[in-house]
Amino acid sequence: MKKPIIEIKNLTKKYGTLTAVDKLNLEVNQGEIFGFLGPNGAGKTTTIRVCLDLLNKNAGEIKIFGLDFHSDSSEIRRRTGYLPGDFGLIPDLKVKSFFKYLLSLSNCKSDKKMKDLAGRLDLDLTRKTQDLSKGNRQKVGVIQAFMADQDLIILDEPTGGLDPLIQQEFYKVLEEAQAGGKTIFMSSHTLAEVEAVCDRVAIIREGKLQMVEKISKLQDMMGKELEVEFRHPVELSKFKIDGVKNIEIEGNKLSMTVTKNLDDVIKTIADHKIVNMNLKTFSLEELFLKYYSGSGDEELDVNKPKGGELI
Repeated sequence: MKKPIIEIKNLTKKYGTLTAVDKLNLEVNQGEIFGFLGPNGAGKTTTIRVCLDLLNKNAGEIKIFGLDFHSDSSEIRRRTGYLPGDFGLIPDLKVKSFFKYLLSLSNCKSDKKMKDLAGRLDLDLTRKTQDLSKGNRQKVGVIQAFMADQDLIILDEPTGGLDPLIQQEFYKVLEEAQAGGKTIFMSSHTLAEVEAVCDRVAIIREGKLQMVEKISKLQDMMGKELEVEFRHPVELSKFKIDGVKNIEIEGNKLSMTVTKNLDDVIKTIADHKIVNMNLKTFSLEELFLKYYSGSGDEELDVNKPKGGELI
């Protein structure tokens, strides 16, 4: 079993009477891409900033690489690449000079990875920092988080402002970093990107951790949507199989949600003449909308909030 790189126990952070993070417990394991998901204002950025010793906590314990987040913060930062959500640039510098300055502050003296990433993300290194568009500023932020080849990469809303083609290349960068043994902790409120790259996801809402689970497990819990058109009418009772719910029939068309025993369902379908059949896995967006609306399967209930939306 892989060891945890980030360990958070009962973390609480308050701003006056507002509790931004409330008794949060979380572990991120070595070599995984971990999604930290929630709406804006849920407590994602506050959690990250406390972990990096940029904000004081009110209570709880945090260890990164097995080190104390506060007393060993210099060592932790040396081994951590970080893209903040409000990434800023030093004005009146060429992008290449900006990168070289940051590399001079790290133990990495090679600019090879920086140049490679700039080429892949289509960033002009000769431009002045103050002349960059929002998308290009975000590219600079992404590159500086990866270019020093550190063990842990923490990304706070990393794809904001990136166009779709650059986002796809960014996802490849994430996967290559993971294949190289890096650990990625990525906050987001964009469901599609979490679904595309993450191994596990934690949902935070109003400072409270709602659940932590593998994405594949979440999809299994929600099941698959099955629609079948038969040549002739069928009896609804034949499809009352364990793991089948939301059965509806209209004429020769049957629809249902299947959470388990898919083999039995398919065998039952095969006893009839089929005109058409469609099996669809819920997207993560559909899953979370069901989760937050309270309309999903009760098996998904892990201190489930009622009402509200994720996005």
